[in-house]
Amino acid sequence: MIPSKLKKGDEVRVISPASSLKVIVAEQRELAIERLNKMGLNVTFSKNSEEMDDFMSSSIRSRVDDIHEAFSDDNVKGILTTLGGYNSNQILRYMDYSLIKNNPKVLCGFSDITALSNAIYSKTNLVGYSGPHFSSFGMLKGIEYTMEHFENCLMQDEPYELTPSSYWSDDIWFMDQQNRKFRESRGFKTINPGEAEGVAIGGNLCTFNLLHGTEFMPDLTDKILFVEDDYETNPQTFDRDLQSIIHQPNFDKVRGLIIGRFERRSRFAADLLRKIITSKEELNNIPVLTDVDISHTTPRATIPIGGRMRMSASEEKAKIEVLEH
Repeated sequence: MIPSKLKKGDEVRVISPASSLKVIVAEQRELAIERLNKMGLNVTFSKNSEEMDDFMSSSIRSRVDDIHEAFSDDNVKGILTTLGGYNSNQILRYMDYSLIKNNPKVLCGFSDITALSNAIYSKTNLVGYSGPHFSSFGMLKGIEYTMEHFENCLMQDEPYELTPSSYWSDDIWFMDQQNRKFRESRGFKTINPGEAEGVAIGGNLCTFNLLHGTEFMPDLTDKILFVEDDYETNPQTFDRDLQSIIHQPNFDKVRGLIIGRFERRSRFAADLLRKIITSKEELNNIPVLTDVDISHTTPRATIPIGGRMRMSASEEKAKIEVLEH
């Protein structure tokens, strides 16, 4: 079930299912609103978006109420999350999935929002989006690719190619907007060659794994799995988290694997990732691409959770196409 695309004049509601809007400074909020306005979108905020507790979040009831209100309000056409965090999975059992299914809308965010988007897809078949938060649009530099792919995925219907960015950065951009460090991107890398087409699911790896063994875990049959993780990961934790997915029912029916670019702080050398992937017999017969712009680095693309994708991996060329979104 694909929600209607956003169009100029639409209202987009900002909600805080993980970290509170209160942690975002005024200048970044203002820039984010300005950027979204230039796309033709009108930004509003949920009533509890700035509530904040000792965990930089808010009560389960406040977060659930804001989600329900955003989906039930006919004026709201799209929903953006404020930021990631650590506790989106707290709210999964309290949500009214019938309400969400009967009021399908764009929901976009990444990182901890992985739990929310995949749970909604699993329970309702509604396509969600792993893409920028509201706060992401408060980035002063290096935002062009992010905005382009956001519009490709959420504001038009045609299939499009998820192209590699020409540059990337893993600096803590919100601490110093003026002094950014960008590196040349060398495109997607192939570990296992091959071609695959299927329905995309995934997101932040350690968050996705919180769904294992629950009613909110999507079926892996005929899926293209995409995963990424932030600076808190390292080769050992990524290895075991990936192994945990491999142990899930129907992993043998996964058609392809896409891995997002790692931050340098995770100490993840390219040869270590290759060793992890090639050591797992379960991955031998599916294509595997890495260094894709779907991670905590800048910039990042928008991926449909529940949409159809095609991937082609070879030493000469790697290609990802988003077919239905």
